[in-house]
Amino acid sequence: MAKVKITLVRGLAGKNKRKRATLEALGLRKRGRSTVKELNPAIEGMIAKVEDLVKVEPLEE
Repeated sequence: MAKVKITLVRGLAGKNKRKRATLEALGLRKRGRSTVKELNPAIEGMIAKVEDLVKVEPLEE
């Protein structure tokens, strides 16, 4: 499976609980932090829910 680097580019102030929970599940708690995840349907759905707050970059294997 392909891996992606997910970076939180916007702050969490004023965001609703669901978006905050999704970001925490992705391992993102502070602006500028990144995490690497294997891309699967669950992660794709989580990224879609917070796409306005994160930057997603594909990683080479």
